[in-house]
Amino acid sequence: MTSTPARNAPDTKTRVHVVSDVHGNARDLARAGEGADALVCLGDLILFLDYADHSRGIFPDLFGVENADRIVELRTARRFAEAKEFGARLWAGVEEDRAAVMEKAVRKQYAELFAAFPTPTYATYGNVDMPMLWPEYARPGTTVLDGERVEIGGRVFGFVGGGLRTPMRTPFEISDEEYAAKIEAVGEVDVLCTHIPPEVPELVYDTVARRFERGSRALLDAIRRTRPRYALFGHVHQPLVPRTRIGATECVNVGHFASTGRPWVLEW
Repeated sequence: MTSTPARNAPDTKTRVHVVSDVHGNARDLARAGEGADALVCLGDLILFLDYADHSRGIFPDLFGVENADRIVELRTARRFAEAKEFGARLWAGVEEDRAAVMEKAVRKQYAELFAAFPTPTYATYGNVDMPMLWPEYARPGTTVLDGERVEIGGRVFGFVGGGLRTPMRTPFEISDEEYAAKIEAVGEVDVLCTHIPPEVPELVYDTVARRFERGSRALLDAIRRTRPRYALFGHVHQPLVPRTRIGATECVNVGHFASTGRPWVLEW
């Protein structure tokens, strides 16, 4: 995709590759920065359960594919209370501490995924990530940002990580107020990078899961107010609409990298 030049941008051409929802795809992540001046990652590195292939992820590794089939069935039907009870029964059969088991599995994935990041990489958290572990795995050349800004090729990029609270209770869900405060801290930027979309129905509806994911009203308000050139996000794996305009801003779901293995390209 080619965009208009940034204010005060240098004459040299800059190419940035953007990925989101990596979900364990370290193989393609290692190639995602090829030909780019920088890689931007919008989070969700961890693969807990692959809704397309129920044999992949932490959940089937622990409990088997048959149980993975069942919990996907319950969640897809929005029977979240039953899914929670079903998961609790499975975990009751695990002798080790649940938190310790999960952390061990997540650490294994993070070691592989962070090693795959090219230099430079600018990354923020997704809703399934565990931010407290990132400092241990982010190597020199990987910059982690949340509620912060950075300049890439003469353009200002703002980053806001995490998701809003849902019945799914994924690891990094925060309150609307905390999320709005991070949006406010970023302020006016050329490219606004978040994990979740703005609260626009066609951007938050997943056509395969058949449900509306949570988008941010504060993000939508900030886009209308500050008018960034681009608002980039992921989170919704199969969106009804992958991109739309909000005023002067091009809003783009950069894609479900776990399944496509292809980054979205921004050039100026």
